[in-house]
Amino acid sequence: MKICCPECRSTKIKKNGHIPNGKQNHYCKRCGRQFVENSNQKLISMEEKEQIRKLLLERIPLLGICQVMGVSLRWLLGFMVSEYGQLPDDLNYNASLEIDKLLIWSIESEVDEMWSFVGSKENKQWIWIAMDAKSRQIIAFYVGDRSQESAEKLSR
Repeated sequence: MKICCPECRSTKIKKNGHIPNGKQNHYCKRCGRQFVENSNQKLISMEEKEQIRKLLLERIPLLGICQVMGVSLRWLLGFMVSEYGQLPDDLNYNASLEIDKLLIWSIESEVDEMWSFVGSKENKQWIWIAMDAKSRQIIAFYVGDRSQESAEKLSR
């Protein structure tokens, strides 16, 4: 039985190393797709993605979302980066002004960070979040390491 590409159904396939769990990786010479034969990859439906978006808005821990929805932490972090990358730069932030002899306007914000690891414990990823203290609206976020440089990127 010949191996065929799941994308274009071509049989012009060559071996292309192994994936981290040791399974043989293949490369389609026709369309360039890489794949593993008989993979048990789960495709996540649009309904599940919408549910994950709602869970993220509720500030549920990432590992809790992974357990409930049956997705990997690596996939979830990639999904978050792609979703948040589509947001406008200002995140539609509107400061509520109370006009009562206002001389100086200021915003009171909080910064927090949390970490998780992707793939191995050596690959720690930090999520830096800045939010308005009164409305709890997210003002900015950054995904990276825990360096001073990453903290400074949050304010840009």
